[in-house]
Amino acid sequence: MRKISRRSFIKAASWGTLSLSACGCDGSMRQHANRPSAKPNIIFIMADDMGYGDVSCYNPNSRIQTPNIDKLATEGIRFTDAHSPSAVCTPTRYGVLTGRLTVASFLKQHGYHTACIGKWHLGMDWRLKEGVELNEQDQETVDYSKPIVTGPNEVGFDYFFGTAGCTTDDPPLCFIENHSTVGVPTEMLPHDFAGENRKLRMAPGWRHEDADVTFVKKSVEFIRDCAKTNDPFFLYLPLSVPHIPWLPPDFVKGQSDADPRGDQVILVDWCVGQIVATLERLNISDNTLVILTSDNGPRKGVNGHKSAYNWRGYKGSIWEGGHRVPFIARWPARIKPNSVSDEGICLTDLMRTCAAILHVKLQQDAGEDSYNVLPALVGGSATRPIRKATIHHSGAGVFAIRQGPWKLILGTKGSGANRGPQSGVSGQLYNLVDDPGEQNNLWGNQPELVKHLTELLETYKRQGYSRQARRP
Repeated sequence: MRKISRRSFIKAASWGTLSLSACGCDGSMRQHANRPSAKPNIIFIMADDMGYGDVSCYNPNSRIQTPNIDKLATEGIRFTDAHSPSAVCTPTRYGVLTGRLTVASFLKQHGYHTACIGKWHLGMDWRLKEGVELNEQDQETVDYSKPIVTGPNEVGFDYFFGTAGCTTDDPPLCFIENHSTVGVPTEMLPHDFAGENRKLRMAPGWRHEDADVTFVKKSVEFIRDCAKTNDPFFLYLPLSVPHIPWLPPDFVKGQSDADPRGDQVILVDWCVGQIVATLERLNISDNTLVILTSDNGPRKGVNGHKSAYNWRGYKGSIWEGGHRVPFIARWPARIKPNSVSDEGICLTDLMRTCAAILHVKLQQDAGEDSYNVLPALVGGSATRPIRKATIHHSGAGVFAIRQGPWKLILGTKGSGANRGPQSGVSGQLYNLVDDPGEQNNLWGNQPELVKHLTELLETYKRQGYSRQARRP
């Protein structure tokens, strides 16, 4: 069990996303006079380790076919320059939800029913066995018969059903509903897929293969319940696939040409299809914004499958393959079908985009790493990029900054996936328009540009946010 408490969730930026001061909002949000007649439902589906090249509408030579996701893109918009804030999962999840005021808390204030169904991985405070100190929380010291102290319900979600962490290697291996485990994890998994020679505590009958199918079933139930009351809802659906180990359920086994990992991408596609079909059956599809993305880049594909497409690097890397992710949005009432956008966006932009959808003006120091990308979603024309710059972060703590076509990487000549920034090492500079594969390091050729981007990144790091200057 990862020792991540709710306190850690508030401070999680130190793990990779730049939201050091997170998203404060004191409730004094000012609303515009012109409000939409009906608030849209919002569904945010986030796959785990699904790459840009795993989705067939992004990769024409993909060995995995994703017809439901492709249809989502045909009926909506596909972004080609979308990024996770980190190249690994936990800081990205923090960045998506943002700190003190989460997207769920914000939407709940505005009449939404909110649910998180899936892989949480942002820490929970459990009740411990008698005599155990708080800092000794692990899978053997928790009293699973008692309610969880803090989790998703305490940060804005009316309903939670999911797992505490990865469904395959983060104990307890069991479902959790709100504050209680579904069954008490009294057994030990007889084998350890994580390869760390440790035993993992699990609930009787636990099967990794059932996790995402169950997440979708619970999501469909939540959508149906909300549709009965005709109230708007926000569903955050963080799937656990195609994360390792690759254990696809029987109905998708052998469905791809990329071995079990590819089959699990097929499972993601199935999940998307089930959610969209539910919306259509309930006749609420037109006014529902569905977003599909991934928490970071993929692991390397097999059999010639380019899981990261033509981008360099994979999960954990500061290169594009580590954090450039598929991002597709469908909202029939607002988004033109078969649209493609090259606008640079980041998953941290969810907060301010939701505020814009509701015509609510957040305080200037709220959502400090978030930009309103609604104009790009609905096809509005822009004379300049929405984001002034975008911060990237590797699995080992290497920072990069992107502005226009230029990307600066500090403190390493490598990927940053397994080794952090090194003192005395200059870095890398790429023009992604001319060199999308990041092969031609221009660090020594552009000293003024290196100086400018270095100073901008240091300013963001020093002030603790990356959006705009804070009001006096």
